[in-house]
Amino acid sequence: MLEESFGVICLPLSYSGDDVEKNMNFTQSPITLAILTSAISFSAFAQNQTQNKSDTAANADEQSIEVITVQSDFREQSLQAIPSSLTIMSAADMETRNAENLEDILGAVANVNFSSGSQRARYYQVRGIGERSQFQEVINPSVGVLMDDIDLAGIGGIASTFDMAQVEFFKGPQGTRFGANALAGVVSLQSNAPTDEFEGRVRLSAANYDSLSSGLVLSGPATDGINYRFVAEKNVSDGFIENTYLNREDTNNRDELTLRGKLAIAASENLDVDISLIHADFDNGYDAFSLDNTRETFSDEPGFDQQKTTAGSVKFTYTGQDSFDVISILTHANSDLAYGYDEDWSYVGLHPWEYSSTDRYLRDRQNTTLEFRLVSNPEHRIFAGSTDWVVGVYGKNESEDLIRQYTYLDSDYSSSFDAQNLAIFGELQTHLSEQLTLTSGLRVEQRDTDYVNSDGLDFKPDDAMVGGKLVLSYQLTDAAMTYASINRGYKAGSVNSNGSLPDELRAFDPEYLWNYEIGFKTAFLDNSALFRVAAFYMSRDDIQISSYHLDEREDGSSEFISYWDNAAKGSNTGVEVELLWDINDSLNVYSSLGLLDTEFEGFTYGDGTLETGRDQAHAPNYQFNAGANYYFTDRLLFNVNVEGKDEFYFSDSHEQKSDSVTLWAASLSYQAEAWSVKLWGRNVFDEQYATRGFYFGNDPRDGYAAKPYYQYGEPARIGVTFDYNF
Repeated sequence: MLEESFGVICLPLSYSGDDVEKNMNFTQSPITLAILTSAISFSAFAQNQTQNKSDTAANADEQSIEVITVQSDFREQSLQAIPSSLTIMSAADMETRNAENLEDILGAVANVNFSSGSQRARYYQVRGIGERSQFQEVINPSVGVLMDDIDLAGIGGIASTFDMAQVEFFKGPQGTRFGANALAGVVSLQSNAPTDEFEGRVRLSAANYDSLSSGLVLSGPATDGINYRFVAEKNVSDGFIENTYLNREDTNNRDELTLRGKLAIAASENLDVDISLIHADFDNGYDAFSLDNTRETFSDEPGFDQQKTTAGSVKFTYTGQDSFDVISILTHANSDLAYGYDEDWSYVGLHPWEYSSTDRYLRDRQNTTLEFRLVSNPEHRIFAGSTDWVVGVYGKNESEDLIRQYTYLDSDYSSSFDAQNLAIFGELQTHLSEQLTLTSGLRVEQRDTDYVNSDGLDFKPDDAMVGGKLVLSYQLTDAAMTYASINRGYKAGSVNSNGSLPDELRAFDPEYLWNYEIGFKTAFLDNSALFRVAAFYMSRDDIQISSYHLDEREDGSSEFISYWDNAAKGSNTGVEVELLWDINDSLNVYSSLGLLDTEFEGFTYGDGTLETGRDQAHAPNYQFNAGANYYFTDRLLFNVNVEGKDEFYFSDSHEQKSDSVTLWAASLSYQAEAWSVKLWGRNVFDEQYATRGFYFGNDPRDGYAAKPYYQYGEPARIGVTFDYNF
C-alpha cells in the first residue's frame, strides 16, 4: 500500500523565498548543499540498512509494498526500477486529495506548475518549462498530455481524474519516447481497465459555491473474451467570482460532462485489442480578472471557456512472435474550443475615458496519430543475449482552424494550420553485467507545416529534429539503484500570426534542450519506506519565449498582442526528492520537494533592452508537499496535507511576481463494507494566491496606468463526498 501515497522531503514551513537570492547558485547555496549532503548521507544510510538486512529482506513479505508500474514507457516496469525522475499519482493519491481534475493534483508533484488565464488549467510547466497561454498564435506544447494514449497536448483542461488508475509525470525531455511535444516532460493519464467480473460505483459530492458532482462506473464482461468499462461524470459549480455589475455569482461557472468507455478484447490467443473512447463537453464561463484585483468583477459581457472533445484510441498487442511483440496504436481527437473574455473587464458607463471590447477565439482542432513498434522479448536479446531492443515509427497529422472575433477588427480574422510529423525511433537496453545497464535511444523526427491566415500570411516552415538519450543505471542491491543520464529533447519552430507585428517577429526557430541527471532510489526499513532523489542540469538553446507587444490606441488604451520569439540561451538546475513511509499499521506519511534555479539571457525586449540574466517565468525556486494518513480504526481515516511554492515571475516580459503560498487541506472519511463518506476541505485557511498575472494599463479611472492584474486560485473549499460500490 506504500506506493499509493506519494511524496518528498520538504523544507521547514517557515522557509521563505526571500531567503533565496534572485539568481540562486545551486552549487554554492548553503540550503542546497545541506539538502544534497543530507540526501547523500541518507542514501548511504539506506543502502547500508538494505545491505545489512539483505538476508532478512529476501525472506520478507515482498507484498508489503504494492508495486507501482510505469505504463506509458516502451516497456512496463516498476517505478522504483526506472532510471529517471518520474512521479506517479495513484488512484488512492487522487482520492486523498479529493481531486476532480488534473489541476487538483499538480501541487503534489515536485517541480510541476501550471498557468491559468482560463477556467481550467490547460498550460503546464515542468522544471520551469512550458507555455502559459494561447491566443491567436499557433503553439507547440513543451509538455505533452496523454489520456489512454490520446494526444491532448494544449487541450488538457478536460482531464478529469474520476476513475483514473494513475497519472504519470515524466520530468525532463522525453525525446526518444514521445518526441516533439515532450521538451520539458509528459503527463500521461491512465484510466482503469475493464474488469473480468461485474462491478459498479456511484459517487455524489457537494461543496460550497453551489458545487455538485456525480459519477457512475459500470464494468464487467460483455461476452467471452470482451470486457467493458463505462464512466460518466457531471460537475457543476457557480465558480468563485461575484459579478457585482450583473449581480450574478455564476459568470465564472463550471458545467462539465465527461463520458468514457473502454473495451478489452481478447481477439485470439496472441492478439489483444484495447479500445478507449472519450467525450467531454465543458461549457464553462470565464470572468476571472478584476480592475480592483479582487474576486468581484464588473464585466458587462462575461467570457466563456468551452471545449467539446470526442476522441478515441485503438491499441493492438500481438505476442505471437517468439523474438518480439508487435504493438500498434491509432488515436484520433476532434475538439471544438471557444474562448473569449470581456477585454475591458468593465461596463459601459464606468468612466468617460472607457473603451468597450470583447475578444473571442473559436477553434476547430483535430489530430490523428499512428505508432507502430516492435518490442523484443527477454528470451531473444541481441548482441550475445545482452541487449533488449525497441524499434518503431510514428506519424501525426494535426490541424487547427481559428476564427477570431475582436471588436477592433474590421472583419473576423481566420487562420488554418496543418502539420505532419513523421518519426523513427529505437532504443537499446544493454545489460553490461547483472547490476549495470546501459540504455541508449534515438529519435529522428521531420515536421512539415502549412499555415495561412486572412492577413495574407502564407508560411510553410519545416524542421528536422533529433532527440535521444544515454542512461547508465546500477543496481546496488535488490532494493537500491542509482543512475546517470543524458537526454536531448526538441520542440519545433513555428510562426507568429498577428498581422500588426513587425516582420522581424514573424517566425521563430526550434528549441533544443540537453538534460544531465543523476538519481538514486531505494526501499528500506524492511520495505516500509521508499526514497527517491534526482538532481539535474538542463541547457537550453534558442529558447522559445512567450512575450507580448503593446500597440497604443488613439484613446490611450493598448492592444495586447501575444507572440513568440527565441532567446539566446538558458539553464534550469534543480533537485527532486520523494519520501514515503508506512510508520505502522495506523500511520503513513509522504512528502516531496522540488528545488529549481532557472535563467535565460540574450533576449531583446520590445523597447530594445537586452536581457542579461533572470529567472524564467512560472518557475518557483521551491515547491513542497507533505501529508499524513492516520487510521483511528480500520474504517475511520484522517488525512492532513500541506503544499506550497515560492514566488515566481508571471511572464518573461515583465517583472511582476506571485507571492509565495502555503495551502492546507484535510479530510475525514468513514469506510463501510459497500459505501464510504468523506468530509473534506481544500485551502482551508482561505489563502488568496495568484495563478496568472499581467502588467499593462486597463483601467480608465487611473488614466490607463500600467499595473499588475491577477487571476486567483481556488479559495477555501469545503465539501462532502459519498461513494457506493456494488
